[in-house]
Amino acid sequence: MNGWRDYAAVGLGSALGSVLRYLVSIASLAALGPAFPWGTLVVNLLGSWLIAAFSAYAACRQGGRVARWQPFLVAGFCGGFTTFSLFSLETLYLVESGLPWLALLYVMASVPLWLAAAWLGDRMVRARLAPGRPG
Repeated sequence: MNGWRDYAAVGLGSALGSVLRYLVSIASLAALGPAFPWGTLVVNLLGSWLIAAFSAYAACRQGGRVARWQPFLVAGFCGGFTTFSLFSLETLYLVESGLPWLALLYVMASVPLWLAAAWLGDRMVRARLAPGRPG
């Protein structure tokens, strides 16, 4: 992919990721209620794992299909699926709702979990695609 196709791939991936994020948010609200932003925590956790896994796969298989689909998968889908801006807004909402301790817990748990998910996604793919292993 190159040129206008990259832009179209990013746009389509972003649209699909955003719709899936919205569905996860609605499902988490219905299942768990509005007391804590579980939907955003989950999509950012899953998105961190996915973006690192896609990137590691593309790095290990530079000529493969995943490398060619990286604009769609990484910038598009994962970029649309994850949301730092909503995380920021939800944290502010928790503070303004008189729950600063919950806002702090949300921030202190989210960032390390997202980093751990990204590390795990990268390590899992690279271990699977290590030289000498079929894959």
